[in-house]
Formats: sequence, structure tokens, C-alpha cells
Amino acid sequence: MKPRVMSFAPQFLVDDLDRSMAFYAKLGFTFGEPWDGFYAIGSIDGLELHLKEAPKNAVEREYRRANEHLDASAGVNGIEAFHAQCVANGVTITKPLAATAWGTMDFYVEDPDGYIICFGGRATPAVPEKLSWEETAREMAAANEE
Repeated sequence: MKPRVMSFAPQFLVDDLDRSMAFYAKLGFTFGEPWDGFYAIGSIDGLELHLKEAPKNAVEREYRRANEHLDASAGVNGIEAFHAQCVANGVTITKPLAATAWGTMDFYVEDPDGYIICFGGRATPAVPEKLSWEETAREMAAANEE
């Protein structure tokens, strides 16, 4: 049997575990009870995020922020709806939802500890306007007259 990686989760060092868990809950993550008050695993759609209350390097965080270096990137089906959900839940968007040069749409958020996360995905295709029964009948009649 060929080995297969089943998960791959970032571990973010955070200053305040409860605050970080609350932030990620706004994005839709759910958390179990933290271990020993310093470690928690959140999940969303089968993916995990590990949070560990521990010191981090403030200079590194500032450098990453100043140079728009991402800490994580997530692909999302329904990017527009996910963006709207984040806005409705009070998540601070640091880069607005916009089209990319490679045909997707993305936006950035920054968590309370300065981690920069990109959420991106294909734009939802426009759905043609549905005609009423009467409009469809008129169009068919006009087409038959031609």
C-alpha cells in the first residue's frame, strides 16, 4: 500500500489561547477542550489548526506583516459566501476580496497574534436569470414568428 498523507495542520503560537480560539470560531472552526490550558486543536471541514500558547518572535511577526508573507493559505469553495460570513461575524479583513491575475478571488485576514491567512477560490459562476413562465412563452412565440 502506498503511504498517503491524511492531514497537514499549521501550529500557531499565540499569546492568549481563549482569544485566539474565539477569533478562529468566527471563521467557522470548532474546538474541543484545550489541553492543560495551553494547547487547542480547531477543525473546519475536516481540516485542523493547532494553537499553542507560547512566546513568539515579535520582530519576525512584524517582518512577515510588512512584507505580506502568508502564514497559511486555504482554498474555499464558495469564496464569496465565505467572505460574507467572515464579515458578518466581525472578522477583520486586511486585504479585501478581489480577483487575482490567475483567475481566482482571494482575501486576507490577520488573527490577534499577527498571523496572515489567505482565503481563496474560484469565483462562483454567474447564474443566468430565470425567466417566468410568461416571459418564456413570449420568447418562444417571438422565435416562432421569425
